Amino acid sequence: MKTLFTYLFTISFLLGFGNFAFAQENNQIKKTSPQKDSVTFKDKYGIRFGVDIAKPVRSLLDKDYTGFELVGDYRLYKRIYVAAEIGNEDYSYTEPYIDANTKGSYVKIGANYNTYHNWLDMQNEIYAGIRYGFSSFTQTLNRYKVYTTDGYFEQEIRSPQTEFSGLTQHWVELQIGLKTEVLNNLFLGIHAQIKRSFGGSSPSNFANLYVPGFHRTYEGSDFGVGWGYSISYLIPIFKKEQKVKTPEKME
Repeated sequence: MKTLFTYLFTISFLLGFGNFAFAQENNQIKKTSPQKDSVTFKDKYGIRFGVDIAKPVRSLLDKDYTGFELVGDYRLYKRIYVAAEIGNEDYSYTEPYIDANTKGSYVKIGANYNTYHNWLDMQNEIYAGIRYGFSSFTQTLNRYKVYTTDGYFEQEIRSPQTEFSGLTQHWVELQIGLKTEVLNNLFLGIHAQIKRSFGGSSPSNFANLYVPGFHRTYEGSDFGVGWGYSISYLIPIFKKEQKVKTPEKME
């Protein structure tokens, strides 16, 4: 989590520094150019798609995990983006009393609202978003210990290798994040997630310990958290003419 906030601060600083540099350049131009009431430019609208780069990196570093996620959005209005993520995860976990595996796919659909005021044709974002998430997955119970309060006998270990298929989970997710254009139409992003499950199914004799797309679950709680890094590319479809007031007219 400390690393997450460090990246958030770093990207915010870069966005602020970029705006400061642009403002200084704009002031120099105004000194040598005729003053105008407004500036006209063309704003890009299109489809942006990419991948969550955190999941492939984790897949290389964690032998118990394999995952991949595609991300995308479409700019519907000036500040509103329709957004979606689709992915697949396979995760094996071992706890003191249980050894199991979860694998399956998920989709998240929603929208982002960009709170950042860009200069002219910049496309950066500091956004808040909401998603509906749905996951379909399978759990396999490999091994478990039979719970007993009798300390005289050793705990019995059973290995049923039982598979439970057709499991589902629904949730709502809030996101906050940043996206910054590092090259023409190429974006790097980072975001954090807070989730709450509200329906689904689970095996009759043990709970869902991990849900693809939702991540870890905890007994007695419907909430979960997550984060991600993304790299994406914007395919411009059309441009809308925008007119903004000059700094003198906005004061």
